[in-house]
Amino acid sequence: MRTPCAELQTKGRLYVHTFGCQMNEYDSLRVQRMLSLEGYELVDDPSRADVIFINTCSVREKAEQKLYSLLGRLKNLKKKSPHSIVAVGGCVAEQVRERIFERFPHVDIVVGTRGLADFPRLVQFVAETRQKVSSFPEEEKSCGMEWLNPSDPSWNTEVVAPVTIMQGCNNFCTYCIVPYVRGRERSRPVEDIINEIEALARKGAREVLLLGQNVNSYGKTLNPPVTFADLLRQINHVAGELGILRVRFTTSHPKDLTEDLMACFRDLETLCPQIHLPFQAGSDRILRLMNRKYTQREYLGKIDRLRSYRPDIAISADVMVGFPGETEADFRETMKVIETVRFDGLFSFRYSDRPFTVASRMEPKVDDETKTRWLVELQQRQAEITLQKNKAEEGLVREVLVEGRSKAGGTQLTGRTPHGRIVNFDGPEELVGKIVAVRIVEGYAHSLKGELIDNNRVTNTVY
Repeated sequence: MRTPCAELQTKGRLYVHTFGCQMNEYDSLRVQRMLSLEGYELVDDPSRADVIFINTCSVREKAEQKLYSLLGRLKNLKKKSPHSIVAVGGCVAEQVRERIFERFPHVDIVVGTRGLADFPRLVQFVAETRQKVSSFPEEEKSCGMEWLNPSDPSWNTEVVAPVTIMQGCNNFCTYCIVPYVRGRERSRPVEDIINEIEALARKGAREVLLLGQNVNSYGKTLNPPVTFADLLRQINHVAGELGILRVRFTTSHPKDLTEDLMACFRDLETLCPQIHLPFQAGSDRILRLMNRKYTQREYLGKIDRLRSYRPDIAISADVMVGFPGETEADFRETMKVIETVRFDGLFSFRYSDRPFTVASRMEPKVDDETKTRWLVELQQRQAEITLQKNKAEEGLVREVLVEGRSKAGGTQLTGRTPHGRIVNFDGPEELVGKIVAVRIVEGYAHSLKGELIDNNRVTNTVY
């Protein structure tokens, strides 16, 4: 039996533009798949599209401004093609809601973060009535699993496939808008997740990336509750028969990183030795103002425990500079953490006020010049550390899961080591989806150059 959102007969061309995180990428994939089932063809040019879907991010001010700039440019396109449908979804849509119609009258659909299952129906409504429509359900609506139908010949997945395991966040960090636009934590049942992974594997996925705002708290809303470590073990148990070679996850909150979960890095052969563990600031005073619920000492203790379970684990993090009230001494504590941990990579940002948040009302604000100076110093030091770590890979043989052709073109393939480092090397395209042995010949700032040791050394083992 087809679900209501899969009964539509509309056909046309779809353009999707995604801002923000990997969960937004996943949501955009859902939209593509749902409309593909209705006969829509994905195009890479909005001027050729009948439906333009913009999936938005409001975590940082810069992404929001990029959205408004794009919507402004689409005004002329809408004039030339008045029957095209412009839709805005995601976190900005959830935040601003119908006010988008007031600022951008050429927008036809505004849909919140919990309303994407309605999207095909909304498109059909606008196509038939030429009226504007919005959808902001309080609860996530299900469109079933039909959008994952592996027998659909129009659908091909990537070697690395994202799988959202939960939505929302209960932490209410004082700078973060996510709980206000994504809602409270909601975990998907284990069976649904396993079924999705099975469907993805049948279409060629060999690695799954488990997504959530805080995957470490997965399962608390289920009845009976399960833990994230339980989920990882169940995925690991079935991975071999499904053809899944690797599992990664993001993002984690340090306060919910348990011993049981850390032990998974030692015990589970499919779980890659890589973790993204945001620390945000090094100063205990700033961490309290952020409502992060840990101290610098506790964070560094978690790093030590992770490395006791898996000494070679690659660790990345998020960090911001210029939180309200931050001083030079506070910033030095952040630099201390960077020197102590020596992260494999950092995602670093200047603080910006976000609507609804407690921090937006905090004083004093740090001036832009100081924030920029701190960010430049932090990024320069982290770039040195990352380059040193990549240079240390030279001469080593790594197992690389081949993801496809390199963006550089030619005969180069690209893939990742178990630790998440990008490797580019020459090789035949039939290696895509396989794990191969590659010798690292040079480490760069953001990637590695490698050479395939032997075509016959293709392996289906994890490392």
